[in-house]
Amino acid sequence: MLNLMRLELMKMKLGWYVKGAVMANVIIIALLSFAMYTAQVEGDLFVASHQEAFILIGAIVRATFIIFAAVLIAKMIIEEYSNKTILILFSYPINRRKIIASKLLIIGALTFITMLLSNIIVVGSFSIIHQYVPLVTFQITMQQYMGEVIKMVPYSIATAGISLIPLYFGMRKYSVPATICSSIIVVMIACASYPSFSLVTFIPLQLGLAAVGVAVAYFSIRTIEKEDLV
Repeated sequence: MLNLMRLELMKMKLGWYVKGAVMANVIIIALLSFAMYTAQVEGDLFVASHQEAFILIGAIVRATFIIFAAVLIAKMIIEEYSNKTILILFSYPINRRKIIASKLLIIGALTFITMLLSNIIVVGSFSIIHQYVPLVTFQITMQQYMGEVIKMVPYSIATAGISLIPLYFGMRKYSVPATICSSIIVVMIACASYPSFSLVTFIPLQLGLAAVGVAVAYFSIRTIEKEDLV
């Protein structure tokens, strides 16, 4: 399995993904800093504590990389089905289930890693910028930062599972647009936040959605032998 994953990574040349993740982080940091600085100047603060700041950052990063995962699903799986290039892989003396499982493991692992690292980078950058340019009315201490890093781990695991949900919609008609659009709907559910209640921090919902994503992946792998691609 690990060898299949290594070969898949070599074939995909994921430099575009790394560049996209870096660019997304830069944009998130820039937009958040600008928005919070403007709110500070105008006296219209929308973040009143470090908890709210962490929730906002986590929601934005999570939404970004769920959509990134949908792009990976589209490129690594859906496009290969729609173009019939998956037949070449299936002609090798390798179990179909292992081929698809290796692709899904790559998508889940990349989502987990980039989600975790991006949260660390964005929160850390926000804290550093705040030392030189006042963005909010509160301070973020090292203890609060480390506490947030620990909290990021279960949410990153949940996001890795949630990111697989668009696979179901994409595989129905091997549609790239359906894959991307469904990821946006997933983001609207998983990252919703209201004044009285925030779904983005409601861990039972996040884990429930992650379970749905894992179930989608499991049944996609289980039924792959029955797929008629001709």
